[in-house]
Amino acid sequence: MLLLLALLLAVAAPAALAGSEKTPTLVFILAGQSNMGGRGGATVGGRWDGRVPPECASSPRTLRLSPGLQWEEAREPLHAGIDVGNVLGVGPGMSFAHAVLRSDRTPRGTVVGLVPCAQGGTPIASWSRGTDLYDRMVARARAAVAGTGPHGKPKLAAILWFQGETDTIRREDALAYAGRMEAMVRDVRQDLGMPNLLFIQVGLATGQGRFVDLVRKAQTAVRAPNLKYVDAKGLTVANDNTHLTTQAEVRLGAMLADAYLATLH
Repeated sequence: MLLLLALLLAVAAPAALAGSEKTPTLVFILAGQSNMGGRGGATVGGRWDGRVPPECASSPRTLRLSPGLQWEEAREPLHAGIDVGNVLGVGPGMSFAHAVLRSDRTPRGTVVGLVPCAQGGTPIASWSRGTDLYDRMVARARAAVAGTGPHGKPKLAAILWFQGETDTIRREDALAYAGRMEAMVRDVRQDLGMPNLLFIQVGLATGQGRFVDLVRKAQTAVRAPNLKYVDAKGLTVANDNTHLTTQAEVRLGAMLADAYLATLH
């Protein structure tokens, strides 16, 4: 019920972003499942420890698209109100934004807009065209670039994708992963009218089943133009053996930023 309410709100809320005092210049979609939603510091005792590392501190130059489709100053947990029904902690989004803003490749005056869309425990089949999660992601992406700020219309720069742990449970899902990922990338680009939209895919560090290696192999086999791959394997995993620690999420955000910045000329 909580997920349904969040999805309905995100899709149905008016995209009243034009003229907002807070409008980003660069927009990034954060999608996938729990390790993108963020579980850093939230894997013990059923609650988040509340620790925010300096790499994830709030900043006027880092905004978040709220569940109600309004820009607001971003802060951890970034997926609050989006990744519903789960205990949330630190994810890679904030450290990604700060790393992008620190780079000399990023134009002065840039304001990063983060659009959280991840939902824990979801297989890639739940992100295919026509599903609630797919429709929510596309609707939020459209709303994010609908407004106009002091520097003009926001630019959708990339989709950051970290998902696949659930697809390690069943062999048939692991084997179907590459094809499903390719279809999702193709459909999102078509529905957003951006045939070359950058996707940055994260290779699994862990999984919920015994077919982690099959999914990882499938991830490296995905064939699509302008799709980059960042490998999370080797990053520190929390004691639940599934989720990245806070510092691992911080490191992943920096790795994603490096992948994005490498595409700039």
